Amino acid sequence: MDTRTGLPVVGMVGGGQLARMTHQAAISLGQSLRVLSEKPDDSAALVAADVPIGTHTDLATLREFAKGCDAVTFDHEHVPTEHIEALEAEGVKIFPGSKALVFAQDKGLMRERLAALGAPVPRWARITEAAEIEAFAGGSWPVVAKATRGGYDGRGVWMVGSPEAAADLVSTGIPLIVEEKVPLRRELAALVARSPFGQVAAYPVVETVQRDGICVEVIAPAPGLSEKRAVEAQQLAIDLANALGVVGLLAVELFETDAGIVVNELAMRPHNSGHWTIEGARTSQFEQHLRAVLDYPMGATSLTAPVVVMANVLGGEPGGISIDERLHHLFASDPGARVHLYGKQVRPGRKIGHVTVLGDSLEEVRARAVRAAKWLQEGV
Repeated sequence: MDTRTGLPVVGMVGGGQLARMTHQAAISLGQSLRVLSEKPDDSAALVAADVPIGTHTDLATLREFAKGCDAVTFDHEHVPTEHIEALEAEGVKIFPGSKALVFAQDKGLMRERLAALGAPVPRWARITEAAEIEAFAGGSWPVVAKATRGGYDGRGVWMVGSPEAAADLVSTGIPLIVEEKVPLRRELAALVARSPFGQVAAYPVVETVQRDGICVEVIAPAPGLSEKRAVEAQQLAIDLANALGVVGLLAVELFETDAGIVVNELAMRPHNSGHWTIEGARTSQFEQHLRAVLDYPMGATSLTAPVVVMANVLGGEPGGISIDERLHHLFASDPGARVHLYGKQVRPGRKIGHVTVLGDSLEEVRARAVRAAKWLQEGV
């Protein structure tokens, strides 16, 4: 508890852009967000006041960080499961807890648990040898191989198109699962929040547009999605949050096929598919996550405009005019575009910010968002 304000202190492990935006949400609630950052120039470390520096893989660092926190949460899934279990055994309130988070950390365990719950999942298998991938493929290439732990933004995912490629991948020694290549129409995401009390709030289902394994656009609500399928996706996310005991945000990444929806991935934290909620929903995903881990009543999730589009700003090649000049030009040409920059060093393909645009026309709003993100990325 913060003795100055009498309000709770939330600790977030990880100093990336998710912690940065969660810190912004904490300010309006009068809360003090404590951030464990690996480097003093990490995205959240540049703006938060209480930022111990240390690594999330060291138990002693985590133990010291948790002191004085009313609740501890995460901006990534990479804290070792055994460390979370050790802190829980010592009485630290951690959300989501180890028994839930492990299903976002380990893709093999996730697939096993989802299948046991009867959730729609791709055909999959654990593999240790190239011959097992070949047998799984059955002559129908490509198949999708995934590292069981640690992958994100296209990393740790491989399209395997031949027995030779399978042998090369297995030779790396990375623990893997293999999945069928789903004949998808598009990708969707269903975002829900759940409190320890068991209250659940669901956001409108969105369409996510992927390029090279990285989300480049999010469209809310998902255009052309039938009410029946939208409710099905929301109910699936709610059921999974309850069954897995998630506290905080749960993002369920989905494939939409001709036959229905299939679960692709789970994330138990604020998620890129929910950044649009800062301006586009009555309660942002970042405030909702804080409400959930503190067991506050959930906020309204309705849209603030008929159409909301978020476009990620990726790092471009060096050159062109400065980012400050790009902002000047963008705001002059489109005063309604809302920009969030993460304070990151620019590298090609790295997420350095996002732009959100709201309006009535999907075609117009999407074009404005994409144009703004492209301008900020390229500056030409």
